[in-house]
Amino acid sequence: MESRITQSTSGEQGSVQEHLHGELPTGQCSFLQTVFNATNVMTGVGILSTPYALKEAGWMSMVYCFESREGITSYPTIGEVAFGKYDRIIVSSCCVELITLEGDNLTVLFPGTSLDLGSFKLDFVHLFGILAALIIILTVWLKDLRIISILSVLQHSIWRSFCNTVGTINRVGFHHTGQLVKWSGIPLAIGIHGFCFAGHAVFPNIYQSMADKRQFIKALIICFVLSATMYGGGAIMGFPMFGDGTLSQITLNMPRGALASKVTLWTTVINPFTKYALLMNPLARSLEELLPDRISNNYGCFILLKTTLVVSTFCVVFLIFFWVCDDFNWVSLPCTFESFV
Repeated sequence: MESRITQSTSGEQGSVQEHLHGELPTGQCSFLQTVFNATNVMTGVGILSTPYALKEAGWMSMVYCFESREGITSYPTIGEVAFGKYDRIIVSSCCVELITLEGDNLTVLFPGTSLDLGSFKLDFVHLFGILAALIIILTVWLKDLRIISILSVLQHSIWRSFCNTVGTINRVGFHHTGQLVKWSGIPLAIGIHGFCFAGHAVFPNIYQSMADKRQFIKALIICFVLSATMYGGGAIMGFPMFGDGTLSQITLNMPRGALASKVTLWTTVINPFTKYALLMNPLARSLEELLPDRISNNYGCFILLKTTLVVSTFCVVFLIFFWVCDDFNWVSLPCTFESFV
């Protein structure tokens, strides 16, 4: 019995290693580049909802599974070992929330916009969702994501600066306090914070790109400290501005006429265009691994695969979340599930 189990395990290990052959590039990134890449992936649109998590669960909500196997270097291969070859697709980044976020903020910028072509009509929510998907398709066609990565960091810095400006200059202030803890809101807060850190799916790729892999743990510690500081700072800064009136995205609370509010909204609109390609890349790579080399190395296949992923995300948004869920925070559920897996 023991020898049979050992033989089976070795067979699985060989299968995994075969799939990993040529999957990831040789590591060339320095320690600082690794910290930059990891922090950039981890800090994203979740910061918009951390003030809402404080409102729902109180200040204490901020305070509130592992098996090792040789040859596993990415989340898709973990999914393969656990559930089978094709079920590795399940363990992937969920980018549904980015299109939902885009539609919400464009609606604030252009209220009442709609499309009426005779019998074909689109309200503002679905119209902006379609426009967001079309623009996002162009970003996923890029093979070099370094420019997008830099824009993402700049966008986050601008958002923090102008959000603080709204509170200090535009007569909003930081006067609300709130409760210490609301137990009924803890599950929702867990979902939001889990969504904030859903970018961890890219960590295996970042590890493989690192030149000195011995420093990866140190880089991760710095990354999580920086990310937690940014998310916590966003929550501490955002909730006192609007208190119990805080909406699911803090950008929806900002004064409509203020220049700082408009700049903050526009930088938020840019965010999905810079994050989607970064977060979808691991899933695209895992799908490419399932294809023969002569097909996966073809640029036309690359374009078709990335476009199909965007369209599938778009369909999920329209068929489920826009029709069934009115709240952005429901969109965090797939990412929270992924975090636990």
